[in-house]
Amino acid sequence: MKLYHTSESEIRNPDIYYGRKNADFGQGFYLTPDKEFTYRWAKKDSYVNIYELDETGLNIHRLNRNEEWFNYIFNNRRVKDGLDVDLVIGPIANDTIFDTLGVITSGFLKPKEAMELLMVGPEYTQVAIKSEKALANLSFIKSERITRLDDKIREQEALEYQKEFTKRMEMLFPDE
Repeated sequence: MKLYHTSESEIRNPDIYYGRKNADFGQGFYLTPDKEFTYRWAKKDSYVNIYELDETGLNIHRLNRNEEWFNYIFNNRRVKDGLDVDLVIGPIANDTIFDTLGVITSGFLKPKEAMELLMVGPEYTQVAIKSEKALANLSFIKSERITRLDDKIREQEALEYQKEFTKRMEMLFPDE
């Protein structure tokens, strides 16, 4: 599987313990197989690191945008990773406007409403390498420096996302 990781530097030897413990799929090294997504969201003067992952012999947990996915992310955001796997593959939680999962604790949103909001927008896949075994199966291929950007596509996608998010909020709370 070909995977991409955007960073401010070239990463030949990833570290699964470096990142946040409360990320979507818990602590790990995050990548995506979505090449177009990677380049569209890369910042100027960053690097797109390209890897090859051999999935042979790995304990892989695959998620879809559903209640299991939502609960797994909700628990990980509270540092309660309940899976003992080498690799987790599934959708990115779209909560760029506000911390959708955090708002549940305030009582403003019910879990079902938060899950609906996290599903707004396009679905992109993330891959979290969670074990040394999976990390050993990841091979660095090369990196590419991003020196110019075309922000029009990214800006259009963000605008469409905000419109859809607002529409869903109005459906969830019609009288407010």
